[in-house]
Amino acid sequence: MLHFIKYHGLGNDFILIDSRKEKLDGLTLKDLAIQMCDRHFGIGADGLLIVWPSQKAHYRMQVLNPDGSEAEMCGNGIRCFAKYVYETDQLKEEVISVETLAGTILPAVILEEGKVIGVEVDMGEPKDEGEVSLQGFKFKKISMGNPHAVALVDDLTAVDLPVIGPKIENDPQFPNRTNVEFVKVLNDKEIEVMVWERGAGETLACGTGACAALVASHLAKKTGRRAVVQLPGGNLDVEWTEDNHVLMRGPAEKVFEGDFSARTF
Repeated sequence: MLHFIKYHGLGNDFILIDSRKEKLDGLTLKDLAIQMCDRHFGIGADGLLIVWPSQKAHYRMQVLNPDGSEAEMCGNGIRCFAKYVYETDQLKEEVISVETLAGTILPAVILEEGKVIGVEVDMGEPKDEGEVSLQGFKFKKISMGNPHAVALVDDLTAVDLPVIGPKIENDPQFPNRTNVEFVKVLNDKEIEVMVWERGAGETLACGTGACAALVASHLAKKTGRRAVVQLPGGNLDVEWTEDNHVLMRGPAEKVFEGDFSARTF
């Protein structure tokens, strides 16, 4: 049996397993992610987070998508990860270093009466990787340590995301596939975003996607350097600072915990 905890960040939900407490030897993590994340035959989630020890930081976070592929980073996931390790390990420091495939990320917990009510994450420096026209849209290619294709549109309701999302995700322009964001700029301090996540499909929120959306909106001179990013699951506060780092602020919530039978693998 594997003990797990279910978290969500704005409806972007994750199963978390602590490898320091659970025996993962002999398990194929790809298969584990596919089965646990299945919403009909498993627990159901947009991803599997695994807590590992790290030689470079306080912790290492591994992120596996529902299709079993591994993601470099996950913005909503790292907020849930930070909440877990801070509360479980009873940390004193409020800034935590987390090793990821996108580099070392520094989430800072936001506390109220000793409880984590939110997390601010320094997401690092974005990279502008040019533009590409696909399926009738012009996409800005932004890397947040993971790939994003961001299109600014006037009407989100006109975008058939379940149809267009997988086409962009799997386009040959993106050899490692890509996350896809469609953005409507409401004003210079607010944007609305729909997300198609690589390996997960349509989700209620995407942290790195929200950051990429703000960067693309500012590069297009449509917003300032800070905006409220409205996602189907709620809002994130995203700021592209003058030192070229992107800060993301948002909630993380524990949903429930339980045990998953290893006999299903």
